[in-house]
Amino acid sequence: MEEERIDFSDFSKVDLRVGRVIKAEEVPNSRKLLKLLVDLGSEQRQILAGIKKWYRAEELVGKLVIVVFNLKPKLMGGMESQGMILATPCGNDQKPVLLTTEVPVEPGSKVC
Repeated sequence: MEEERIDFSDFSKVDLRVGRVIKAEEVPNSRKLLKLLVDLGSEQRQILAGIKKWYRAEELVGKLVIVVFNLKPKLMGGMESQGMILATPCGNDQKPVLLTTEVPVEPGSKVC
């Protein structure tokens, strides 16, 4: 199956930033969700991630992650998620690998 291709102008709308996880905890009554507080330089955001099956909350604290910064907030498990953490692979039962940086960079740095 061939993937749909988008124009560069569509891709340029996506604002990817580096964030540092400063707090992480399990979401009560959820088998999938972890609640992360992510430092994005100019602000901190709550981001919910469906990675509880593979990651313990405490191992995520301090980790640099790539965040979709300009994603509209979404209700998940009765809480608001204010972004998305990028990982691969998607949509299967393998452990997702969180996308990060090769070397430490400042939270809030734009990915280009």
